[in-house]
Formats: sequence, C-alpha cells, structure tokens
Amino acid sequence: MTLSPDEILKQLQQRQFAPVYFLQGEEPYYIDLVADLLEKHVLPEHEKGFNQVVMYGKDTDVAGILGQAKRFPMMAERSVVIVKEAQAVADLENDKTWPFLEAYLRNPLQSTVLVFCYKHKTLDARKKLGKLLAGDKKEPAPAGTVLMTSKKLYDNQVAPWLSNYVRSKNQQITPQATAMLAEYIGGELGRLTNEVDKMLINLLPGHSIDEDLVQRMVGISKEYNIFELQSALVRRDVLKANRILLYFEANPKNNPLIPNLTLLFNYFSRLLVLHQLPGSPAEADWLKMGLRFPIQRQDYQVGLKVFDFHRTRDIVHLIRRADAQSKGIDSGSMTDGEILRELIWLIIHPVPLHAVVGQ
Repeated sequence: MTLSPDEILKQLQQRQFAPVYFLQGEEPYYIDLVADLLEKHVLPEHEKGFNQVVMYGKDTDVAGILGQAKRFPMMAERSVVIVKEAQAVADLENDKTWPFLEAYLRNPLQSTVLVFCYKHKTLDARKKLGKLLAGDKKEPAPAGTVLMTSKKLYDNQVAPWLSNYVRSKNQQITPQATAMLAEYIGGELGRLTNEVDKMLINLLPGHSIDEDLVQRMVGISKEYNIFELQSALVRRDVLKANRILLYFEANPKNNPLIPNLTLLFNYFSRLLVLHQLPGSPAEADWLKMGLRFPIQRQDYQVGLKVFDFHRTRDIVHLIRRADAQSKGIDSGSMTDGEILRELIWLIIHPVPLHAVVGQ
C-alpha cells in the first residue's frame, strides 16, 4: 500500500510495523526520518545485537538482502533489516533475481521489518518492481509492503512547512525569520531542520526564532548579505551595493558565488513572472511563488517599478551568463568576486544586453 510520510510516522508512533517498507524519492529527509525511527525504536537496545542488520546497497545484492530478511529473530519478537542507499543495489531490478524478490514481497516473513532506503530518485513505474509496489485495480500492491514517495517541496511550500515544523516543536518563528530561512536555504529539508534545531537549542524561554537569531546562528551578516544586496539593487543604492561586494570579496567562504547567483536568479525570475500578470499581483499570485509575508513582497513591489519587463528579462540572461562564467565558460581569469562585481554593475547600469553578450 502507498502511504504518505505523515501516515507512516503516525503508525510508527502507535508501534504498528509493516513487514516491508520501500522508501523512495528525491527528498531524502523523510526517508532518513522514517528509517531512523525504525532503526531506533522497533527493537529495544538489548535485542539489536542479534536481530538488527544495516546493509548498504553498493556492498550487497538481492540474495544477501533476502537471506537476512528470511532469518527468524533470536529471542525477540522481530528482526530488522535496513538497506541504506538501496538505489545502489546492482541487481535490484534484474530479471534473474526478480522471481525471488517478488516471491518475498508477496509473502514476507511477518517477524521481519525490511526497509529499503531508495534515495534521490523513484522506481520506474513501467518496470516490474515499480509496478508491483504501486499496484493497480487489477493487481493491488502486496498487503505487507508500504511504499512511501518523498517529494521535494515547491518554493511556495517551504515557508508553510517550516512554520509547521517549528510549531511541532512547541515554539514560534517570526514571518521575517521564516522568509529569510526559506529564501536562503530553500527546500533542503535536512539542512533546514538542522539549522532550526540549532536555534531551538539556543532559544531563550519565552522567545521566538527571529531575524537576529537567524543571522547569528546561520552565519548571515546582518548588514552584508545577499538580501541586503538585492534590496540595494532594487533601490539603486550603488554605495551600499559596493560595500556589500567588498565584504563578499573579503569573506568568500561565507559568501560563495553560486548560492548568491541562485538567490538573485530567483528574485528576478519571479519579478519576470509578476510582469506578465494581467494586472497587479493578487494574493493567490504571491502565494503561488511562495511569498506569503508582506515583508517578502516589498522588494518585488519596488522592483516592478524600477525594472520593466524587458530590463528584467535581460537581467535574467545576465545572471545565467554569470553562472556560466562561474563554471569557467567565457570567464578568462576572472575570480568569483570579479564575476559578481561585473554582474552587479551591469544590473545597476542599463547597458543593452546585445552590447554585453555580442548578439
């Protein structure tokens, strides 16, 4: 059967365990979360030595996995077999091993909890294993197998997910802090939760996670960060933009080029979308782009007035050009700092795109 991460977590809290879990998807956070819970809580510590096995895909095969899964527990109710990096099992979808794998999945040992952690991708639904686990009306999926697919969040889902995560810890986070984390870290849920957990440890009783705490704990300079640079560009504050660029060049490890280009690209590509709306952005338009809070929208509202559609489109091309330069394409001996400095100069000064790229 196919279950969502939340449904599986609810079952695990009630100590309801399935014989087989197949955890797949591009977002590793929920795969790791479910696997860790199973590894830590199915068996008490004194039973794990003989009854819990952790295997790695590149070091095993289907025969080895099934051999462990078919073992009866020793002086315990269950045994646990966890296959990490299962996408690296070379013969997982091999025709020769398929009859044995299919036979086990259709009739698993009820005293075994077998867990496949298939990360960064999903099974091909056209192949035998994918078809079997997904099931259909004609042939339902095996009753004892739970299939979970962990999908990456869309940009507009990150901030709500983050707010819910903090609330689940019985804490609060301000809209400004939520917006900053969602924009700066994005949908990398593992990194996002690690940063939030660090802040929760250092949070004073009765306080919320706020912008100042985010800046201190995540390592974002209060005055010299990509958000302030973006704001300076929108408001054509050349002096402030140059001060931030000097800081970036003096602290390259804390201000790597690629993430900064990504954030600038996100801003101007969203601005391009807003320009193509038939009128002023409605609430639904803001939410669709993940801009839930008024503080997130301010730079866009100003940017719509400062950069017209054609200029915004050109800037998107310039950012793509800078990204190519960062990878060594048509950059000569330019450093990362010089690439960013040139890009910012071209954004502030309305040089025609054809004069820059030679079109």
